[in-house]
This record gives sequence, structure tokens and C-alpha cells, in this order.
Amino acid sequence: MKLLTGNDLPTGDVIWWTGESWSRHVEDAADVTDQGESIARAEEGARRVNAAYVIDATATPEGPRPAHIKDRVRALGPTVRPDLTLKPADPQAGSWVI
Repeated sequence: MKLLTGNDLPTGDVIWWTGESWSRHVEDAADVTDQGESIARAEEGARRVNAAYVIDATATPEGPRPAHIKDRVRALGPTVRPDLTLKPADPQAGSWVI
């Protein structure tokens, strides 16, 4: 599966393409198949995202999981302080990255 990610232009937050809009939560991400590059160009042209790119991911029961550790870290948020992640109440959040 392929996901489209980038950074929110006003805030810099990591965002994921949901199929209709953008979300801060990778669990909302949609499979873009071979449409990712064209969606990225359109969304960057409309100034809704910055530095969008397509990544490989795996479907899991909890939602899509980026294949590369860099994108798993981007999806979760800072790993140096679990209370700053997007899943601060999840005691397994740190192991999700590895």
C-alpha cells in the first residue's frame, strides 16, 4: 500500500492524505495506489501541503503502518518524550516505532 504524507503549510505538522483531505493521524490515511504523485502536485499547487511525498506502508488491524522507521517516527511524533507523542496514553506508543 502507498500513503501520501507531507507537512501542513501553516503549522508544519506532519499530515496524511485521507482520500478527501488531510489528517494528523496516520490511522486516517488512505491508500493512494498510483495516484499519489498527482494528488501531491495538486495539493501543493493549492498550497494545502508542503513537501508531500509517497511512502510504502503496510495495512494492519490498527491502520496503516509506514514501512520506513523515519515515517513511523513522523507518524507518532517525538520519541524522546512519550507524553509529547500523538498517542500519549498508549503505553505501547514507543514500541510502535520500532
